[in-house]
Amino acid sequence: MGTIKKQPPQKIHWFSWLIVGAALLLTGFLLAWISNRFSALTDWRAFVTMTLLCGLLFGGVWRLLKSEKPPSWLLKLTIATVLLHLVVSVFWLVALPRWGHGTSPERAGYVMGDAYARDTLAWRLARSPKPLITAFVDNRKADQYGGMLFISAGIYRYFGLEKHQPLLMLILIATISALAVPFTWAFARRAWGEKEARLAAWVMLLTPEAVLLGSSQMREAFTMALAIAAFYGLMRYTQERSWAGLAWTLAPLALCIPFSPPVAAMTLAMAVLLAGGLHFSRRGQPVGRRKLWLGLAILIVIVLIGLYFVLKQFTPPGMINPLEMVRWWFTKSAQLQMYISQHASGWMQKVFKAYPTWVELPVLVGYGVVQPFLPAALVAGSAAPIWQAIAVWRALGWTILLAFMVYAPLLALRSERKSIFTLTLSLVVWLVILIASVRAGGDMWDNPRYRATFVGLQAALAAWAWVEHRRAADPLFRRALLLVGAMLGWFLPWYLRRYTPLSWPVVDLFKTLGMGAATAFLLILWDWARTATAVQPNEAPLPLAQPLADPPPVSGND
Repeated sequence: MGTIKKQPPQKIHWFSWLIVGAALLLTGFLLAWISNRFSALTDWRAFVTMTLLCGLLFGGVWRLLKSEKPPSWLLKLTIATVLLHLVVSVFWLVALPRWGHGTSPERAGYVMGDAYARDTLAWRLARSPKPLITAFVDNRKADQYGGMLFISAGIYRYFGLEKHQPLLMLILIATISALAVPFTWAFARRAWGEKEARLAAWVMLLTPEAVLLGSSQMREAFTMALAIAAFYGLMRYTQERSWAGLAWTLAPLALCIPFSPPVAAMTLAMAVLLAGGLHFSRRGQPVGRRKLWLGLAILIVIVLIGLYFVLKQFTPPGMINPLEMVRWWFTKSAQLQMYISQHASGWMQKVFKAYPTWVELPVLVGYGVVQPFLPAALVAGSAAPIWQAIAVWRALGWTILLAFMVYAPLLALRSERKSIFTLTLSLVVWLVILIASVRAGGDMWDNPRYRATFVGLQAALAAWAWVEHRRAADPLFRRALLLVGAMLGWFLPWYLRRYTPLSWPVVDLFKTLGMGAATAFLLILWDWARTATAVQPNEAPLPLAQPLADPPPVSGND
């Protein structure tokens, strides 16, 4: 009787593995055919091998997360994310040569110029007799730090390609970037609960910047998965005090170093800051265990050594202090971006001429925070309509996410019992946004991708804000939308005046901001008066957001 009961699951198990293997093989052949412009199956062995390896990588990470008991819907959602990133990467390959501006990156199917420069250099390095370690030396124009170049060149060299196949690298990128979805789910679940975790996973699937980077040969596809994995490990360690949690915290940080030592250092700093918030929050346990601080100390030393060897090619001779190198690099980068933004934009030059010098940095930082800016994306046309469509898609996604980033800390402050953890998380997210804005100014591409490394935290915070809003029916969210709508509304005619024959009398930037703020104030005042009169004298007003109960304990047994 027992034998009869056990037999069907065994058959189903092996049949499932057979289906998975067949799907991976078919995907490999299909991508080889697409990569060869639908005309041949050249290098099909490389594509099949890559799909099988990525399938093993995906399965291995999923198995490591088994202690979180991930539901079946999350597995389907993560697979859907992989497929979405692959489909979008195929779309770039097919659409950009036909509908783009005709530049070299577009003709080759790259949506980002940086990815084109790095990937073509990786192919040349793979075909040369040079050792791959040279990827970390004197390649600043294509890859500042060398890690992405090293991996790409290694794959192109050892997979035995007959010709350059950019789509091969995108299989790995789509897989790793999609793994940010289960890590975001696991982080949000341990921080708040199942509802927030489910919504955060969906936000990760749909965020345009995550999709864009997950379909491009960019290092942020790796770092955004590694960063949220490190923060998941931090949450796991504070709740379990296990070596597994510590390993999940430190290993992703170490893996970030080859891709970008500054990103690894910033992720470490933000993790320490969030650990401090966890220490003083009722949500987590104190983190002052010796093994955590010992591990962090070792990692800090490793990061500083990595920063020294990477930044010494940028900094002046004789500068040996890694912290001083970082300060110098950050200052010079900010000055460069300020110069580029000022000289690339005519309206910025007008603003800076009309106002004192101290206005320059706040304006550039504010301009960077809203990039890509939705009114500009809607109005500023392009000779290639596909680029305007991409700009609107990215701007719409960031505008919605930014509204939640503004709303979340305000909601946390309004709670009867302040959530130090959520406030600290909001601080971390906003520090990243501001640092990216200072580092890249108003650059429409570099600025968003710098902050996208921490998109998992942004998705989790947005999910928490939405769930809390739904529970408490907090009017602040509606008023935040009125504020955003008023500001965007006044900028539409401002941009229309610049790009169309529309005659609009308000030219000054700060007057436009003032009209937006005044309109928002009146709308919020009207909403407050409307809701105040709707509450009867014998009725109590709706409660403010209440803190959630501690999440159910998760077993630390691995």
